[in-house]
Amino acid sequence: MDITPLKPKILSRQVIHQITPALAKQYGIRHAHHVSLGLVTCDMDDALFVALDEATKQSPIDVVYAKSFYAGSSHASGPFSGEAIGIISGRDPSEVADGLSAIETSLEKDAWFYTVMPEQKVNFFPHVVASVGNYLSKVADVPVGSALAYLIACPMEAMVGIDAAMKAASVDLAKFYGPPTETNFGGALLSGSLRDCEHAAQAFTDTVIRIATEPLRV
Repeated sequence: MDITPLKPKILSRQVIHQITPALAKQYGIRHAHHVSLGLVTCDMDDALFVALDEATKQSPIDVVYAKSFYAGSSHASGPFSGEAIGIISGRDPSEVADGLSAIETSLEKDAWFYTVMPEQKVNFFPHVVASVGNYLSKVADVPVGSALAYLIACPMEAMVGIDAAMKAASVDLAKFYGPPTETNFGGALLSGSLRDCEHAAQAFTDTVIRIATEPLRV
């Protein structure tokens, strides 16, 4: 069965040239010289998180905030809210602008969801990051430069799919997302060699497709 890409969309981008000290403390900004922020909302959370990580490799920025919104983009709080928000910090607006540009490029060319059965919204994220940056390395507790299989799906597909992925390749469970997440999905980050992460992602994809077409098979 064919799978169809679901391309993410940036809904809003904003730059704060100089953040107030009180808010900088709330965001946990580690570098005193990081005074500028870039804020972005997107209609797909995990795609945005991968793009935020890519931005740390393209610009000297930090990811200081990244959160999914409850119930997903179908129940967004406003027209520009989407499914997630990401905030990056840098020394000046130009660094932040470069980071925002890297996020946009990643979403256009690399990171997106797929759907198996569009009419039933069987959507999933079988993404492989060949070399993680400063953000996902912290999320998964792996060294910068490690490969990750970033695997997300609806609850049943995710739980069975993660098991299949770990049996198909020599990978470690770096982070588990038990359902329901904020967006009512589930999944995991699996670490290993790039080849093993790719095999894991393929096994995950095959399992999602099987369950979508045969949901009552035992």
